[in-house]
Amino acid sequence: MRWSHSLITQHHSPLFFRSLLRRCARASAIRPGEQLHAAVTVAGLLSSPSHFLLNALLHLYAACSLPSNAHRLFDQIPHSHKDSVDYTALIRCSHPIDSLRFFLQMRERALPLDGITLICALGACARLGDNNLVPQMHVGVVKFGFLRHTKVCNAVLDGYVKCGLLGEARGVFEEIEEPSVVSWTVVLEGVVKWEGVKSGRMVFDGMPERNEVAWTVMIKGYVGSGFTKEAFLLLKEMVFGNQRGLGLAEGASLSQRSEPSTFGARQCHEQKELVLNNQQAFCHVEKASLPQCSESRFEFLREKMSTFSIRKYDEHDCFRRKTLVENKNKEGMAFCCGFGFGLNWVTLCSVLSACSQSGDVSVGRWLHCYAVKTVGWDLGVMVGTSLVDMYAKCGRVSTALTVFRHMPRRNVVAWNAILGGLAMHGMGKVMVEMFGSMVEEVKPDAVTFMALLSACSHSGLVKQGWQYFHGMESVYRVRREIEHYACMVDLLGRAGRLEEAEVLVRKMPVPPNEVVLGSLLGACYAHGKLNLGEKIMRELAQMDPLNTEYHILLSNMYALYGKVDKANSLRKVLKNRGIKKVPGMSSIYVDSQLHRFIAGDKSHPRTADIYMKLDDMICKLRLAGYVPNTNCQVLFGCSNGDDRMEALEEVEQVLFTHSEKLALCFGLMSTPPGSPLCIFKNLRICQDCHSAIKIASDVYKREIVVRDRYRFHSFKQGSCSCSDYW
Repeated sequence: MRWSHSLITQHHSPLFFRSLLRRCARASAIRPGEQLHAAVTVAGLLSSPSHFLLNALLHLYAACSLPSNAHRLFDQIPHSHKDSVDYTALIRCSHPIDSLRFFLQMRERALPLDGITLICALGACARLGDNNLVPQMHVGVVKFGFLRHTKVCNAVLDGYVKCGLLGEARGVFEEIEEPSVVSWTVVLEGVVKWEGVKSGRMVFDGMPERNEVAWTVMIKGYVGSGFTKEAFLLLKEMVFGNQRGLGLAEGASLSQRSEPSTFGARQCHEQKELVLNNQQAFCHVEKASLPQCSESRFEFLREKMSTFSIRKYDEHDCFRRKTLVENKNKEGMAFCCGFGFGLNWVTLCSVLSACSQSGDVSVGRWLHCYAVKTVGWDLGVMVGTSLVDMYAKCGRVSTALTVFRHMPRRNVVAWNAILGGLAMHGMGKVMVEMFGSMVEEVKPDAVTFMALLSACSHSGLVKQGWQYFHGMESVYRVRREIEHYACMVDLLGRAGRLEEAEVLVRKMPVPPNEVVLGSLLGACYAHGKLNLGEKIMRELAQMDPLNTEYHILLSNMYALYGKVDKANSLRKVLKNRGIKKVPGMSSIYVDSQLHRFIAGDKSHPRTADIYMKLDDMICKLRLAGYVPNTNCQVLFGCSNGDDRMEALEEVEQVLFTHSEKLALCFGLMSTPPGSPLCIFKNLRICQDCHSAIKIASDVYKREIVVRDRYRFHSFKQGSCSCSDYW
C-alpha cells in the first residue's frame, strides 16, 4: 500500500495521521508507516506543540522492532511529554542493557509502573541471563504489589528459568494462587532444559491443561535428547489425542487436493519423489508409533480437534516467542489455520529447529511429509526455510537444495539458510553461483556475508572472500560487524597468510574479541607459527583465563614442535587451576535411536562387540596405510627410549578410542553393508580421526558424513569433501 502525496495537501489534522500511525503499529506495517512519517515531516506536522505524532511514530518503530529509530524519536520528544507508555515501548524493543537503562530512568522520574512495564523489564533481565538481576527485580515485584498479577509472576518465573535457578522458580510457582497454562509451561521448559526430559515428562503429565507451546517443548526435548520414538509417540498424541494416528508410510496416498497449480510437472514430480522417499526412509518408525489413518478420518479429526491458536498469548505476555511475534505475517496465520490438527507453523518450525540441532532427520522427514499431506506443496516461507535448514544440518544438503529450489516464495532468511548450509558443507563454488542468483531476487544482509565468507574460508577462495568483504559496504551497503572480521581472519589464516590476518586484526575499527583471536591462534597451530601463537594466547588469556580450548591448542602446538616441557607445564597449570577440558562426544542414529560415545567409553550395552570391531577396524586401516598421528599428543615424563615407546603405545590406544571411532565402529556393525553413516561431534574432528575415517570410507565402501563443531566432512572412496582443508 502506498500513500498518495495528496494526503499532504488535503489538510488532514494531526489526529488523522495519528490514527493511521496507530493502525500501522498494530499491524507492524513498517512500509506504509515510513511513508506516513515522510508525509507528516513534509507537511511540517511534527512541530506541533502537542508532540503526539512523535509519540505515535515512536510506538510504530518500537512495534516494528526498530529500536534505533525509536530511540531517535524518543530523544526528540520534550522531557515533559515522555510518559510511562513511551518508556515501556522502548524497554520492550531495545537491547536488554538499554531496556534496563530506560527502566532505571523511569524509576528516577518516579513514573508509575504497571504490569506490562515490569514484564518487559523482567524479559530484559532474563535475556541477559544475569543471576543477580532477576532476584532484584523479584524484590521489586513484591514491593510494588504485583504478586497477585499472574502474568508478572510468569515473567519472574521465566527469568529464574532462563538463569537456571529452578529452586527459586518453583518457589514463585507455588506462590501463584491460580497458575495459568503459561505458568506451567514456563516451569516445564525450565525442567526440560536443566533437569532433562524424564523430569520434564513428570511435569508435563501433571499439567491440568496443555497448550501448543507445552507440547512443542516436550517434543523438542525428546528430539534433542535422541528419544526419537518417544517424540513420534508424543507427536501422535498431540495431533490425534488417543485416536489412531496418521500412517504416511503405510499406503496413505498424498492428498489430491494438495496438487500445486503453480508448479510445473517436473517440479511436482520431484517434490512427490522427495516426500515418497522420505516415507520409505522411516517406514519402520511409522509402523511402531503412527498407525494408518484414512482420508475420511482426516475429516473427522478436523471436526474433533480445535485449531491451536496463538491468540491465547496476550500481546504483552513475557513468554511469547519471537516466532509468535511474527504471527502478524498473513502467510504465517494462513498456514496456522491450514493445519487444524494441532501442528501449526510455530510448532512445526520449533520441532524442525530441534531436529537441526540434534541431527535427527527421521522426525524432520515425518514432519515434512505431514505438512505436505495436510497443507499441500506450498508450505510458506517460514516452514520451507526451516526444512532447508533441517536437511542441511542433518547432512542432506542435496535434499535441502531440492526443497529450496521448489519454494514458490523466498526471502532473505530462506536464502541465508541455504547459503549457510552450503557453507557448512564446504561447497564454496556452488555458493558463489547461488549468490549471483540471490542478488537478483533479494537484498543480502549481514548474515548472508557471514555465510559467504565462511564458505570461502572452508573452500580456500581467498580472492573471492576479499571481494565480498570489500564489497559489503561499497556495493551492498551492509555494515561490517566483528563477526565478518572473524570470518576474514579465519579465511586468511587457513590459507597461511597470517601476516595479512594479523594486520587486519590490528586495523579493525573495534578491539578484537575471543572469536577473532581464536581464529588467528588456530591458524598459528595449523601453520607452525609458534611465536605469534604465544603472543595471541597472552591476549586471549586476559580476555578469558578459564577457556580450556585455547590453552589445549597452545599445549598441542608445543608438543607438535618438540617443546614438551612447555606443553607439560601448561597442562599442569590447567590442572592446578581445576580447569578441565570439554570432553569430546560423538553420536550416531541407528534405527532412529541416538547412541552417544565419549573417548574411551565403555558404558554402551554393546561395549564388548564395539571394541572387538574396533580392533578389527584398526588392523584393516593399518593394512590400508593408516598411521596413528601421535605428533600432537603430549608425552608426560618420558626420560628415556623405553619410556617413550611405552608412552607412544599409550597415546595410540587413546587415539584409537576417540569418540568418533567408537561411533563409527558401532555404525559399521549395526547397519547394512554399503549404507551411509552420519556421525555428529561436539568439537572439531582431530587430524587422526579425519585420516582414519577417510581410509575407512574406502576400506568399507561407505559414505561417512561427520558433522563437527564447524562444518561437515563427507568421506567417500578415501577422500573428504574438505580436501583436507579444514
